[in-house]
Amino acid sequence: MNVTDSMTEQENVQVADRERYSRQMLFSPIGEAGQAKLLQARVAIVGMGALGTVLANHMVRAGIGFVRLIDRDFVERSNLQRQMLYDEADAAGSAPKAEAAAARLGAANSGVVIEPVVADLNFANAEQLLADVQLILDGTDNFTVRFLINDVSVKHGIPWIYGGAVSSRGVSHTVIPGETPCLRCLFDQPPARGTTETCDTAGVIGSIIHTVASHQAAEALKLLVGARQQLNRKMVHWDLWYNQYAAIDVSKARKADCPCCAARQFEYLDASLEEDTIQTLCGRNSVQIQPVAPAALSLEEWAERLKPLGRVEKNPFLLKLHLDEALTLVLFPDGRMIVQGTEDPTLAKSLYSRYIGM
Repeated sequence: MNVTDSMTEQENVQVADRERYSRQMLFSPIGEAGQAKLLQARVAIVGMGALGTVLANHMVRAGIGFVRLIDRDFVERSNLQRQMLYDEADAAGSAPKAEAAAARLGAANSGVVIEPVVADLNFANAEQLLADVQLILDGTDNFTVRFLINDVSVKHGIPWIYGGAVSSRGVSHTVIPGETPCLRCLFDQPPARGTTETCDTAGVIGSIIHTVASHQAAEALKLLVGARQQLNRKMVHWDLWYNQYAAIDVSKARKADCPCCAARQFEYLDASLEEDTIQTLCGRNSVQIQPVAPAALSLEEWAERLKPLGRVEKNPFLLKLHLDEALTLVLFPDGRMIVQGTEDPTLAKSLYSRYIGM
């Protein structure tokens, strides 16, 4: 057997997969050779909420050989409107999102290795969970985690695809270390605490989720089959309700003094950034979250914003949001929050991210 025959044999898609992926292989930019690459590819998806469920569905059904699903949260009834892999039974049982998604996707494509990871992605585990894949997909809802992904991406030379959606608006950008601006070239620091909307405060329509995640998935396929010349190197914005679309050329936005991709200072992988920010308050059944960078929140504005979500109490010094009989969020003007009714730091962090933004 000559070298050409050997290479052809390695590229061939197994007979059992031919029917499953036949329509995808008929798309000539992918073809059989591209499908063979997809079957060998390794992808991690961070966040299995709205974007993450659409991304995971696309990746698994497209035949990506290994897909790692990372999420710290559990399914709630309010997720079902837009998080497409979950059902009422998942919500009733508070199923971990990563596990529920893996079960649903495993039934759709048993030929893909799906690894659910129920964990909070942080400086201590980010490299372990992200450094052994070819591509990282962003399904998160906060900038702190995105900057952490960006650090891993640049440090290890792994592309990642940023995506975000809230209300009827969405954005996506593909980061290729050494070629495109990294996230810190575009946003030097995360937005100040409390200055960005979240799905739990501004709402979201399901169609913007599918628009953003489908764009991310298409870019992912281009990267994984090696069609880099076809990548969209612009930052893309949509507002589906108000019929707005913009593609911003960021090709010249790489910064010579970027702390991440130029100076290679991976600050978000540095444990000191998270020291003492989350503290269980002994004997009080409460967890305190203290932002590294203090904010300057208007309690009056936040009271109006949070009123639809539960009973709100406010004085000049703090605001209380009573989510239910068990959980109360106590918000201070500097962005500090005490989550009363739990001693679970992961749950507290999740609630902070959901209602305030991280």
